[in-house]
Amino acid sequence: MNSEEKLRVRLDKWLWAARFFKTRALAADAIESGKVEVDGERAKRAKQLQAGDMVRIRLGPYQHLVKVLALSERRGPASVAATLYEEDADARKAREALQIQIKAAQSASGYLPGRPTKKDRRDIEKIRRRE
Repeated sequence: MNSEEKLRVRLDKWLWAARFFKTRALAADAIESGKVEVDGERAKRAKQLQAGDMVRIRLGPYQHLVKVLALSERRGPASVAATLYEEDADARKAREALQIQIKAAQSASGYLPGRPTKKDRRDIEKIRRRE
């Protein structure tokens, strides 16, 4: 292995080490399904990352736009993983705004989680009888 290869890491290993995905298999699946882009282009899991690359990651409804600061093939503590990348400020604000919007939409639905209670069922039956 020459010195140039030591300065690069596979994309799936880096995503796993940076704690975006719980396993390398999940990272590889996300890459294969097109949820990860490197420098604006769709990438394969064996893509060699280097410091300075911009990575866009879609996790559910959220998008992370991060700049690779350091490389690691090993998964360490979360405090170390956070030093591997720097998130774009605009992308972070957009993600936080979307998160607030989703929470507001869920709380405005009026439905409580779980099965209705006996009182809820009686109220539902009263409404059905009126109609």
